[in-house]
Amino acid sequence: MMDSSKTARLEQMVVALRKTSHRITPQRLAVLEILAESHAHPSVEKIYQQLRDRFPTMSIATVYKTVSILKEIKQVLELGFPDGSNRYDGNKPFPHPHVICTKCRTIFDPELDTLVDLTLEVARQTGFSITAHRLDFFGLCGNCQEFHHDG
Repeated sequence: MMDSSKTARLEQMVVALRKTSHRITPQRLAVLEILAESHAHPSVEKIYQQLRDRFPTMSIATVYKTVSILKEIKQVLELGFPDGSNRYDGNKPFPHPHVICTKCRTIFDPELDTLVDLTLEVARQTGFSITAHRLDFFGLCGNCQEFHHDG
């Protein structure tokens, strides 16, 4: 069962889809639920795997289409990777920093209070009006470090 913040996030996504005249099918709603409650930043493939049993006739194209619409209406944040294994954050669909394990591909959302200061500093130094940012830190998570030392 989703907690109230996840329920509120799901409701925001549904309202945004309705405002842009998109239908809310059971399959689409299931995709929204996964994106609203997941902190793991799932890929389209992962979302599809989670829903296959519930919706045996659903194609992966349905998931791609839903994610694409959500991206368009700024209800999901896409984290693109060079190998094409894009991951999605429906929980926090606004720019925020990520810490990504280069071995197991786990993604964490650190809370960085100083990011506002950094953005202002970049704007001041460059004269740019900053409209968005992408800040990714790459390394080995605790589990992979332990495994690395054991091996």
